[in-house]
Amino acid sequence: MSTTASGTSGRKIVLWRHGQTAWNLERRFQGSTDIELTDAGVAQARRAARLLASLKPDAIVASDLRRAAATAAELAAVTGLSVEHTAALRETYAGEWQGLTHEEILDKYGEQYAAWKRGEPVRRGGGELETEVAERAAPVVLDHADRLPRGGTLVVVSHGGTIRTTIGRLLGLDSYHWEGFGGLSNCCWSVLGEGARGWRLMEHNAGTLPEPVLGDDD
Repeated sequence: MSTTASGTSGRKIVLWRHGQTAWNLERRFQGSTDIELTDAGVAQARRAARLLASLKPDAIVASDLRRAAATAAELAAVTGLSVEHTAALRETYAGEWQGLTHEEILDKYGEQYAAWKRGEPVRRGGGELETEVAERAAPVVLDHADRLPRGGTLVVVSHGGTIRTTIGRLLGLDSYHWEGFGGLSNCCWSVLGEGARGWRLMEHNAGTLPEPVLGDDD
């Protein structure tokens, strides 16, 4: 692969969270449940797509869940790029937590929730560990990034929890510290740039004026 004088190819990875869903508004844990965008979510994706198109991305890869696929489709429409869909970029499978509101999770699984927030490896609702999510998602992102031309940009359309764990893995951070990344608002994104020592975080939760983070792990 061609490199710049600094020893890197100057690639960028934009990790873009999907638009709003009804379950986001209800604060229900979506996980891998296939929920579609609201009309407002489609409008968010359309607006964000116009901004991201100005980055002149070279490739788009997305989760195959409808909320992410529909978000990616808006960027494809304005760039002319095709979208590669993959289940590897789906949100964390969270078993019995899925479909429950935040309050219901605290009521039924309070100890499990507290352990997760303490940084312990927890299979929320009997589902995936965060490290397992990173193990399936991060290699796919890296594989697509490796195909970029010098100075190229990859847009990854995924979900809040999956994006957080992928960023943590690509930055080489211990999983305990992944919670240190604040949540992503609907249709906002983070940017990783290639530096001499590997990937580094250049932007986080960018895109618009600050909006509340609704249902980050979904």
